[in-house]
Order: sequence, then structure tokens, then C-alpha cells
Amino acid sequence: MILTEEDFATLAEIREPLDRFGPETERPFLAIRVTDGAIAHAEFIRMLPCPVLAIGPSEAPLVQACDVQLDDESALPVIARTISHAPIASTILVQHLRASERLPVLEALTAESLAYATVQRGQDFLRWRAEAPCSVPPGGIDPLAILRDGDILDLRLDNPAARNAIDATMRDALCEALDLALSDDTIARVRLTATGQCFSTGGEVSEFGLVADPATAHWIRSLRLPATRAAQLRDRLEAHIDGAAIGAGIEIAAFASRLTATRRSWFQLPELDYGLIPGAGGTVSMSRRMGRQRTAWLALTKKRLSAAKALEWGLIDAIL
Repeated sequence: MILTEEDFATLAEIREPLDRFGPETERPFLAIRVTDGAIAHAEFIRMLPCPVLAIGPSEAPLVQACDVQLDDESALPVIARTISHAPIASTILVQHLRASERLPVLEALTAESLAYATVQRGQDFLRWRAEAPCSVPPGGIDPLAILRDGDILDLRLDNPAARNAIDATMRDALCEALDLALSDDTIARVRLTATGQCFSTGGEVSEFGLVADPATAHWIRSLRLPATRAAQLRDRLEAHIDGAAIGAGIEIAAFASRLTATRRSWFQLPELDYGLIPGAGGTVSMSRRMGRQRTAWLALTKKRLSAAKALEWGLIDAIL
């Protein structure tokens, strides 16, 4: 059901109890048709334990307070299905994005890791994990090519047979290479690219949930998260994407001060399919490039974003 501005204002003014919104209620999300709504109830929106979708012009103050802005209703069924499939993870995603935009980058990354740890014990993820195959891909491959050329450090994701998936081995190799750049002031630029027709399909799905408990998983991410290094290297980091950049692939690359892509490239955040949220830095890097509403839209629709649209939204800086 889509609420009018007046209907929503009534809910806000009577302070409808929060336990009537969100997972396992009749309002797993709110959709509000907005014309020129004032921002009087913005704080009520931030309190709601569910995604709040605005259908209306992006410049309306009330729209700006919502989690997602839609020009029309066309994407609403897709978003509704996503929220129905992963209601708790969807709620945690938008709650985190609301808080994250007010935090400095490194603190926002810590908050993302804690939110990710939370959904790892949520029923949405546990249901997916119970039905998914659990296997560890074979090792023995050096997945990252590293070349030093004068003051430039070239890093190339180099496991095209696995579509440059970011498994534990790739993650650790990226951390070590980025640590090198952080410790060496003579490295003026770090360039991140990839071998093959796919930049990266993101995190290795077969490894999701293998760590014994979410607290330990958060501790490991605190030590071994490429995004933390990429954020600190931002002014010296460049990235170029050719082909698909999915999940962690685009999340890490989006920290670069200059991010380019080929015209055939596309971007996607599929984590809610698994009952998870983006956990490789994307809620920070991508929201700071294109805003939290568009980041939430990408995660909740799980749609592919073309290079042309990514350029329009500010996710990438140029198409080469």
C-alpha cells in the first residue's frame, strides 16, 4: 500500500508505535507518495525500523529524508520482493546507511562490519546458508599481480578462471599490497585493474559464513579488510573497471579518487539475495560517491547498473 503525505503525517503525529513497522508486521516497509512534502517528520523517518521509500521529486525535503527515492512506482514490486525475502537484512541495511552518512569514513567502516556481523546470525542469512553448498575453493593460485614501475604500483586482480572473485587469498594479497603502498611514501600512485572480461564477481560465495562466529568475523575484518587500506590511500588510488564489478568488486574500487570504466561495464549489489548487506566497504565508498539513497536502491533492487547510469549518478568518473 502506498501512503499519501497526509496519511504518513498522521502516523508521525500520533507517534505510531515502532513495533508496528518492520519485519513480521503489516508494514515491512513504507512507501509514501510525495509532492512537495515538508521535512517536519524527518526524524520520525530516521527512527523507523524498516525501509522508507519515497515516490516523488528528489528535491522535496521529505523525500531527502527517506531511504530510497523513486520517480515512479515501476521499481516498487522488485523492492517489495527483496524486502519480503530478507526483511531483517533490508532493515539493518537502511538503518546502517542512515547512521553511516554522519560518521567519518574509518568509523563508518567499523559500523558496517558490525552491521554485517549482525546479519550473519540473522534468520535471512541462516536460511540461505542452510540451503547453499559449503565448500572452499582450491588454493595454490597467486590471484594478484603486482608490478612496481618507478613511483607507480600496479595491482591487477589476476584470477580470471574464478572471475576474480575476492576470496580469503585475494583479500590477504590485496591487504599486503595496499599496506606496502601505505608504508612507502615514494609510491605516488596505486593503479587497480583486473585480468579477463570480468573485473570481479565480488566475495567468494562458498566462503560466506565459514568463520565460527560473527564476533570473530568482525575481528578478522578489523585486521584484514582491503577497504580500510583503500580508504586511507584514496588520494593516491586509481581504479579502472572492464566488465562486471559485483559486490566487493565495486565496493573496494569505489574508494579510488579516480574510478573509470569501459562502456560495457556494469555494477551490482546482490548481497540481500544471501540475507546479507554489502560488507566490503560499499555502504561507505559507494554512498559517498552517489549518496545513500542510490546505494540503497542498488542493494534493494539488485539490478545491474550500466556504465552510463553509473557515470550519471557519480559512481564512476569517466567512461574510457
